[in-house]
Amino acid sequence: MAVTCLSLLASLPATSQTLRDPTRPGKGQVVTSSSQTTTQKLVLKSIVTGANRHAVINDQIVSVGEVIQGRRVSYIGDDYVNFSDGGKLQLFKSVIKR
Repeated sequence: MAVTCLSLLASLPATSQTLRDPTRPGKGQVVTSSSQTTTQKLVLKSIVTGANRHAVINDQIVSVGEVIQGRRVSYIGDDYVNFSDGGKLQLFKSVIKR
């Protein structure tokens, strides 16, 4: 009887080691740098007119000839920006102040 109790007690720690700790964080997903570089949608926020025109796109100041997210700015109008690939961004009418 004593041998049976000792063998049962000896097997208890072995079975408790296979249980998962409920307070331990789960397995997370590993994020690589290539999956972090997602292309944001370009948003035209404002245009500064005058002799040297600038546009604010995604909180970055750009002028004609500069590249943002792989797209080259070809023209900056009073309320729009053209890109060399044929794309265009335009301000909303409520944003335009003259």
